[in-house]
This record gives sequence, C-alpha cells and structure tokens, in this order.
Amino acid sequence: MPFEIIKETTESKIHEVPLGTGEVKVGGENALPFHFWEGEIPNRPLIAVEVYDNNPEDWSPVVLEPLKDVKSDPALWAKKAQDEWGADLIALKLKSTDPKGENGPADEAAKTAKAVVDAVSIPVIIYGSEDAEKDGEVMKAVASATEGKNAVLGPALEDNYKTIGAAALGYKQTVAAKTPIDVNLAKQLNILLSNLGVDIGSILIDPTTGALGYGLEYSYSVMERLKLAALRQNDGMTQMPLIGDVGIEAWKAKEAKAPAAEQPQWGDESKRAVLWEILTAVALLMAGADIVIMRHPDAIKTVRKVIDTLLS
Repeated sequence: MPFEIIKETTESKIHEVPLGTGEVKVGGENALPFHFWEGEIPNRPLIAVEVYDNNPEDWSPVVLEPLKDVKSDPALWAKKAQDEWGADLIALKLKSTDPKGENGPADEAAKTAKAVVDAVSIPVIIYGSEDAEKDGEVMKAVASATEGKNAVLGPALEDNYKTIGAAALGYKQTVAAKTPIDVNLAKQLNILLSNLGVDIGSILIDPTTGALGYGLEYSYSVMERLKLAALRQNDGMTQMPLIGDVGIEAWKAKEAKAPAAEQPQWGDESKRAVLWEILTAVALLMAGADIVIMRHPDAIKTVRKVIDTLLS
C-alpha cells in the first residue's frame, strides 16, 4: 500500500515581523516547524549572536578563545559575528547596567547600543540586565539613541512593559516580551502590550529558555503549545514569532563548564560544551523557535547547517 502523509492545514499564521530596515523578516509561517507539506514557511529561522557590553572574563575558556580580540569592544564583537560567523541578527546584552553588578548608567548603555547598531548592517536585539526598574530607564535611552533602526527592545516584563512598550511606540521599535515559561502568562503580557497600543505585529515572544538537562523539556513543551495555540486554535495573542535564548542557558550548565580534568568521564569540554549549545538550539527550533540566540561560532555553524538541511 502506498504511504500517504496526513496533512493538517490551517488558515491561521504567525505574524511576519520586519526587523531592522525591513529586509530581514521573521515569522509568517502557517505550518508547524519544517512541516512544508502542510503550509508555507516564508522565512527561515534566524540565528542571533550574543554580544555583551561588560567584557565577560568569567566565561568558559572554550567560548572566550574565539572572542579574545573583541570581547572588550561590543561593536567589534558584533562586526565579527556578522562578517565571520554569518549572524542573521545581533543580540546585544547590556549586562553592565545591572544594579547588582556595575550598575552602569543608561546614557552609556545607549551609546554602546548605538555603536553596535551602527557597526553592522543586520538587525539588532537589545536586552537590558533583566532588572525591571533599571531596564525601563535603560530602554528609554536606548530607544531614543537607536531611533530609525527598528531594534528589538527587551525584555519587556510584567513589571516594566508600560515603560518599554511606550519607548518602542515612541521611537518605532519592536518589543521582545518575556515571561517565565507559561503559555497563559505569555498571552497575558501580549494582551497588556496590545492594550498599551503596541502593534501585535511588532511583538516577539521570549517564553524563557531552559538548556539541555536544565528544563529544556519544559521550554520545548511551552513553545510547542504556543505554536499550536497560534496555528490550530487561531489564538491571536500567541501568533508572534518565538525567541529561544540558548547561549546564556547552555553555557551555564555544569556539563558545559566543567573541565575534563575535573570530570574526565564527561570527555573533552571543548567538544562537550559546543554540543550542549547545539542540542539545546536544535531542540528549540523543532519546538517552534523562530530566532535562537547563540554564543559559540562552532555551534552557530553547525546549527546553520541543520537549518539548511531541514529547509532543503
């Protein structure tokens, strides 16, 4: 008997969100991840490369080695990610503004954001330190400094969505809305941003990511449920592209950080750590992530090959 693939089609689709100057777009699909036989997937999943503004010295040597010439200069780091690693996007993390750390001023963070945005030709995601109060102040300054660039500002949280949403509205930027791994909380935050006046076609969902071995299966489930609600239930408040913030979570895992001298049974950490990031990213792409934020160039290269293979 011939095998017949069962098709589940829908009229619903994910919003297509233009990023940067609008040449790069994310979302727009009306099928589950890589289910080309069931619908259209007009835009490939995108890889955003992490860039930090606080010269991270405490990272694993495995990931610091490729960054040794640029980690103290975010603009050079972003340019290297674009020119050498083939980044689709830059994900600038303004960690220097964290009140529990350096507590850097908003105006300096805004200067850094502008320098990074001006250094590359690809769109930029700009995250604060995830301190709700400080991020509100920082994102207002960043939105003004990057006016006309359509950056993605975030993460907008329940406690600061009004400030970040208003900044995005005022300076025509996009918003990344972040909630703690819960479908209903993600929907609620999107409703609040929409009620504020933010166009639902200018919102990305960051549902919070867990790495392999550290909650990945829960993150996978929530992403999958968000995508199913958007496409199978035509839920307008879940029809936004999804962000998987992979790098920061994968490289926090002890299995990625522990040197082989301490855990010889785990094998070479230079291979093990990169694989940890690859496996986390691929899993989230299969769950429905439209953007994965990554860190190591070898992991980025491999995940790009996986995407190319699945698209072909």
